[in-house]
Amino acid sequence: MSTRELKQQIEQLSKELRLPTFRREFFTVATEAAKEKLSYEDYLLRLMEQEYAARIENRRKAQLRQAGFVQYKYLHDLNREDLPEDAASKLGVLERLDFINSGQNIILSGNPGTGKTHLATALGILACQQGYKVLFTTVPRLLTQIRESRSQKLLRTLENRFEKFDLVICDEFGYISFDKEGAELLFSHLSLRCGRKSTIITTNLSFDRWKEIFGDPVLTAAMVDRLTHRAYIVNMNGQSFRVKETRQMMEK
Repeated sequence: MSTRELKQQIEQLSKELRLPTFRREFFTVATEAAKEKLSYEDYLLRLMEQEYAARIENRRKAQLRQAGFVQYKYLHDLNREDLPEDAASKLGVLERLDFINSGQNIILSGNPGTGKTHLATALGILACQQGYKVLFTTVPRLLTQIRESRSQKLLRTLENRFEKFDLVICDEFGYISFDKEGAELLFSHLSLRCGRKSTIITTNLSFDRWKEIFGDPVLTAAMVDRLTHRAYIVNMNGQSFRVKETRQMMEK
């Protein structure tokens, strides 16, 4: 069999076996192996390592796409000096992502424009890059999904998926209020993860004002108790980045 025929057969078989990096790199790696006088085993190992590395990278990219981030905001984009003092002091611990392995929640609470969503998104992206399965959603969108799934009798399927994420980020908690049914549905859904899986909540309301969106003080107390148990409570009150940027633009 000629070299050309061998290449064609290898390309065809690697395509059937779904080994795209193997198919793309086998000839180049073979040439390098011959120059370096590598053994057949070393050549095969090098090729397998490239295929494995590519699969890991593709998996991470897929997880990033499937997470549902509205914007890609990274930790290196954060000006740590401009973060609220409490956030700046706790960021070093949070970015280690140990809270995910221990199933701890993070509550980012403070006035608008202080970097809550940016910080939550950045931690979520970092988690994706390290192989964790992440979901980003807003609380209004999540509640809509719950209602629609219940009406279509698919609620249990949604709950099973929701429970399996290593990290769920619920943005905009407190921007809209709920009726009694909505509050109970959201409480039930978030409770599925408490104590086992990590959830990041961003909110512009202090805990004593959560009753404004839940209405029921008993349900509010239960929600606060479950979400804050062993959680990192981060005070995000501070100067608005957006106000600061607008002021700087006006000064120019």
